[in-house]
Amino acid sequence: MEIQLKNVAKKFNKEWIFRNLNLDLFQHDNISITGPNGSGKSTLLLIIAGSLLPTSGKVMYRLNGKKIDAENIYAYLSLVSPALSLPEDFTLSEFIAFHFNFKKLKSGHDINELPSKFRLEKSKNKYIKNFSTGMKQRLKLGIAFYADTPLLMLDEPATNLDGNGMDWYFEEIEKIIQEKMIFVCSNRSDEYAFCKKNLNILEYKK
Repeated sequence: MEIQLKNVAKKFNKEWIFRNLNLDLFQHDNISITGPNGSGKSTLLLIIAGSLLPTSGKVMYRLNGKKIDAENIYAYLSLVSPALSLPEDFTLSEFIAFHFNFKKLKSGHDINELPSKFRLEKSKNKYIKNFSTGMKQRLKLGIAFYADTPLLMLDEPATNLDGNGMDWYFEEIEKIIQEKMIFVCSNRSDEYAFCKKNLNILEYKK
């Protein structure tokens, strides 16, 4: 996967959130997008994910040398965000089966094994509405980690994770870091310690 941002800018009302943003990313690049709360990190992530249009500029995608149109990039990515909710009336097993009807599971894995891989094996028949916030976050992350998508986009991925949850998070990242291009939006350095590149959104406020 290759992604190029060319003079990307976003404006809400009369305020420029960021502008003149140019970036070239290549396969297996891992990048953190940093800045204080409300600075535009999530907005930029949604633009790269094709869910939000920039005010000006463009984002271009290529996979194995082939151009991907922005309106189709959703099929190539997995996104984890505090803004995304889970269907609470599903059990864990029901939701996993439902989700992987729409996203392809990475080869070599079985959906029946996923509750164990998410460290939620004792809750596979439990309704998601009865999960703790930390369990819900592990579920969001888990389905993204095990989807067969070359792009992984994480917005505040450590939200509600305790120490054991953070250990699991980094163990899973280590397994996939050579397989995916990973974006992490955060103002917490422990969430993106594995990233080799950084984009500070404040540098594009001028």
